[in-house]
Amino acid sequence: MDFSLWTCAARGHETFAPNEPELAARLHVATPAGESWRCLRCGNFVPGEPRGSGPADDAPEVPRGRLLRDKFIMRLLAVERIIRCVVFILLGAGVLKLRGSQQHWKSNWDNDMPMVRQLADQIGWNPDHSKIIRSIDKAFTLSPHVLVWIAVGLFVYALIELIEAVGLWLGQRWGEYFAVIATGIFLPLEVYELTEKVTVLRAGAFIINVAAVVWLLWSKRLFGLNGGGKAYYAEHHDESLLTVERSAVATHTA
Repeated sequence: MDFSLWTCAARGHETFAPNEPELAARLHVATPAGESWRCLRCGNFVPGEPRGSGPADDAPEVPRGRLLRDKFIMRLLAVERIIRCVVFILLGAGVLKLRGSQQHWKSNWDNDMPMVRQLADQIGWNPDHSKIIRSIDKAFTLSPHVLVWIAVGLFVYALIELIEAVGLWLGQRWGEYFAVIATGIFLPLEVYELTEKVTVLRAGAFIINVAAVVWLLWSKRLFGLNGGGKAYYAEHHDESLLTVERSAVATHTA
C-alpha cells in the first residue's frame, strides 16, 4: 500500500510554494492546464494554487514514506487503546452499579443460573469450573468499600489507556514513551495470567502488547536505542521532500 497516495486521496495534497526561487523552480511546473505544484507528501505535481507559501523553513513537516506508514500503525494502536478504555469504563460503571444493590443483583443472578446451567449442558460446558462465574459469585460477597476501590482501579486503568491513545494518535514523542512505559508495566501481570490459563484473548493481548513495545522502542528510537532521539529527529528532517530538494539545489549550485 502506498500510504502517501492513500493519505493524499483522503486528506488532499500538501503543496507549498517556497520564497527561494531555485527551490520553487524544482517544485513548480507550467502545464497547458495551468501551473502545478509538487505535493510534499506523495511527490506528484498537482494543478492549482499551492496550499501554502513562504520561506522554506516555515513549510509544514509532512511525513511521507516509512514515517507515514509508522503514523498509520500508531493510529491503529491508538484505536485499540480507545476500545480498551471504553471496556474498562463500562466495567467500572458496572461495579459501581453493583455496589448500590448487591442483594438485588444476587437474587437475579441466582434466579437466572438454572437457565445458564441448562444452556451450558447443551454445549458441554461446566459453569462450576468457570473463573468468570466464580468471580461474579465472589463480587456479590465483597463490601461496598472494596467495590469502590475496584471501580477506581478500573477507571484509572481506563485513563491510562486514554492517555496512551491520545499520545499515539497525535504522534507525540511523549506519547510514544508513555505507551512503552505503561504497557511494559502490565506485561508481568499478563505473563502471570497466562501461567494460570492460556486463552485466545489473553495470548492475543499479550502478543499485541509485546509487539507494540518492541516496535515502538526500535522504530521510534526510544531510550537511546537505534541511534536515540538525535537519529529520530534527523530521520524526520531528512525524509522531508523539501530537504531532498534543498540538497539537490545545493549540489547543482556547488
